[in-house]
Order: sequence, then structure tokens, then C-alpha cells
Amino acid sequence: MKSTISLLLAAVTSLVVGGIVVTTPAPASAASLTEVANFGDNPGGMRMHVYAPDSRPANPAIVVAMHGCGGSGPGFYSGSEFASAADRHGFVVIYPSAQQEAGFGKCFDTWSAAAKRRGGGSDPVSITSMVTYVQQRYGGDPNRVYATGSSSGGMMTNHLLALYPDVFKAGAAFMGVPFDCFANAADYPPGSSRCTGGGGANRTPQQWGDSVRQVYPGYTGPRPRVQLWHGTNDTLVPYALLQEAIEQWTDVFGLSQTPTSTDTPQTGWNRRRYADSSGTTRVEAYSVQGAGHSLPSAGMAARAVAFFGLDGTGTTTTTTTTTTTQPGTGACKVTSTVNAWNSGLTESITITNTGGTAVNGWALVFPLPSGQSITSGWNATYSPSSGQVTARDATYNAAIPPNGSIDIGFQASHDGTTAKPSSFTLNGLLCATT
Repeated sequence: MKSTISLLLAAVTSLVVGGIVVTTPAPASAASLTEVANFGDNPGGMRMHVYAPDSRPANPAIVVAMHGCGGSGPGFYSGSEFASAADRHGFVVIYPSAQQEAGFGKCFDTWSAAAKRRGGGSDPVSITSMVTYVQQRYGGDPNRVYATGSSSGGMMTNHLLALYPDVFKAGAAFMGVPFDCFANAADYPPGSSRCTGGGGANRTPQQWGDSVRQVYPGYTGPRPRVQLWHGTNDTLVPYALLQEAIEQWTDVFGLSQTPTSTDTPQTGWNRRRYADSSGTTRVEAYSVQGAGHSLPSAGMAARAVAFFGLDGTGTTTTTTTTTTTQPGTGACKVTSTVNAWNSGLTESITITNTGGTAVNGWALVFPLPSGQSITSGWNATYSPSSGQVTARDATYNAAIPPNGSIDIGFQASHDGTTAKPSSFTLNGLLCATT
């Protein structure tokens, strides 16, 4: 058993701490991650880091971004795209660091009786204290507070939305579980529990919804909107739990179990939306085809920020049931051309800035098709050589003016597959492709 836990811990650490598929560098800004030692009531004994971009409004929105088991706030800061999104959109990010040992390293407490009570103590109270601190220290807008997280952090996201619907306006949970899924400390960690192993997670929508309603009896205010993400090949936190979370939140909102729309906003991302009678999407669920316990990957933070309404698009409504593939949503366009021969190929890529402001420093992320491996490149550095690849500027081409373009490319070996990457993300924004 000890060896099994050790293997699971190694897997979670590699996936959630240092390998959230894409690792982006710290934002190119004078702002930096700052630790706050005394932020208020802290029954969870947690550490707090905050990232406040230099350019932000007087009353910025607040996003709480939470790591997975074995991770840390600084690790999630450097290994996810929320700080770079904060630079673009002017919100403040709180990065809590869990201190509860749970067999997988330090995890957020979503199992104890104290953590399941509103104001009961443990990590949820510590996190709400962090929110209050940012509201007081940075003028954070109490009407624009959001939660997101990966794995253990995704579980805590659902937890916070259930306990504090008057604090959080929306959340985006990556690879989480429904609120009140874990029975107690003995039912944790994932991989050995009734929650993630079956039994305790097979409940009716009303039973799941009742778990949320019972923690704040009599609450009649608005409930936070919910975005859910899960990989179809996730076995650590099984994919089936996505459906349980959908059932929980649709029941809380009194919505049908049948989605009001379905689409494929990006290759491999199947989205279901559940809207109310006004057309506002209250629950949104992404099934990421073939993904294991490895989210968020490139571009997903941008989708979460858009769902929160922090990117200026305000796209929260849907009125028809469709199945479509959407074009890129970022202020960028990528054109790529492949020339292949027996066992090799070259790919020429043109990156165009279609926005109104210059790009200063860039990272282009794309999934290299299976069987291909980069052997050399030009006008950028490429890492790793296969899988999810990040191409970074070569310093001399770091600036892309509005409506300007730069050309990069690489040579790769292949095993017969000569397709182009299915998508390109520039600095966390999904680009249109041709």
C-alpha cells in the first residue's frame, strides 16, 4: 500500500505541480508574486501569495487560483496562465498554499466536518480571509470574486461555491469532485476513497443539490455560475465525477439535466451548456477528449476568465442547441504550412497580431501531432520536442506590433503522421488558424 501511495503521489506531483501540461514564464511585468504573512483569521494555517498587476482599475476583480495536491501557490502561479491573464485584464490573483497533509502531499481540506460548515473553520475560512484582505488592501471589488483550481484546487472551488455563494460570483473547477463527496479524512485521498472509487459518488441530482442547500439554509440570493473541466482519460479523479458535478449544480439552479447547447469550441473540447429561462449559462461543462489528470492546459485559463466575464466579452448566454467548431477567440492569427517527405517534415508558421496593442514577449503553445518530434527550429526556441510544445521568442523578434507578423518554423521527424497542430495559443489566448 505504501508503494502504491508513493507512486500516486509521484504521479500527482508531476501532473499537478510541475506539469500542468503547459508551463508559462512569469509575466513580463514589474509586478511580482508577493507573500502576505498576516491576512486575518487562518484556521487552516495556510500561506497566502498575491499577484497584483501594475495596470489595474481602482476596484479590481479577484480570482482565487488553487493548486493540486503536493503543489503550492507559487508553483501554480508559475505553472498556469492566470497571472498572464491578470496582466491583460487587470484583476488580482490570490494563490493559497494548502498545509493539510493527506497522503498526496499537502491538499486543500474538503473532507473534514469543519470544512463542510459555513464559517466552521479550516481552509475555507482561511481562503475567505484572504479575499477580505485583498478587498481591503487592493480595493478588490466584492461583486467580482471568483474561484478556480486544479485537482485538489478544483475540489475546493466547488467547496467554496457551495459554502459562500454570497462571496463568490462564479468558479471554474478543473478535475474536481462535487461538494460533500468525501465522507471524512479516512475517505481521502483520491484513488482509495468511496468518492473517487464509486460507491459514495453515485447520488441523485436532488441528493447532490441538497448537500449544497443544507450548508446555508434559508439562503435566497444568487448562486455562483459554475464551469467544470475534466479529461475523459482521467483515472485518478475519474471522468464519471464530471457528470455528478453537473447533476449537483444543475439541481441547485433548478435546471434540466439536458443541456441547452452543445458545441466543440476547440478540437477535443466538447462543451455542454445549461442555461436558465433568460438564456444565461449557469453551468458549463467541458469534456477534454483523451486528457488524463493534466488540466488546465493551454488556453483553458483564458476560457475560465472569459466565463467569469473578466475579458470584456461578457459571453454568458446561449439560446440554441448546436454542435459547431468555433474559430479562435484571441487577438492573434496563425498560418502554418507543412512540407513533408519520407520520415521528416518542416513546418513554417506565421504569427499575426490582430489586436490593437503590441505584443512584447510571446510564447506560442501548440499540440504536436502524435508521432512527430522536433529536431531543430528557427526564429524561436522549442520545448519539449514532442507533445504539448511551447515556442518562445528569440529576443530579437519578441515584439509584434498591431497588425504585424513574424515567421518561425521547425523541422521534425514523423512516423507517417504529417498533420499540422490542431490549435495555437499565444500568451494564453487561442488564435484563429488558417
